[in-house]
Amino acid sequence: MAIATEHRLNEIDEMIVHEKMQVALEHQNDAWADGVADGIEPEILVDAALATAMRETVRLYGEEGADELLADLKERLLAGEFSPDRALQ
Repeated sequence: MAIATEHRLNEIDEMIVHEKMQVALEHQNDAWADGVADGIEPEILVDAALATAMRETVRLYGEEGADELLADLKERLLAGEFSPDRALQ
């Protein structure tokens, strides 16, 4: 019974993380739209968003952890995960 309960808790935790991710993406999309509406070029928004994300990543995980994250992101990028033309299945 404990295994079933633990499995259920893991599913709930995953759902909570997924919901938080969706809300975070909505906030970021809103901030992006506000920046564009204020006349900020997308290239500048990209640079600012990446700089902010990297500073926070280094704060949370240190430089080695940030380097590992960048390596993972590079693999995901080369696999096409971030392509706007990517078809979701």
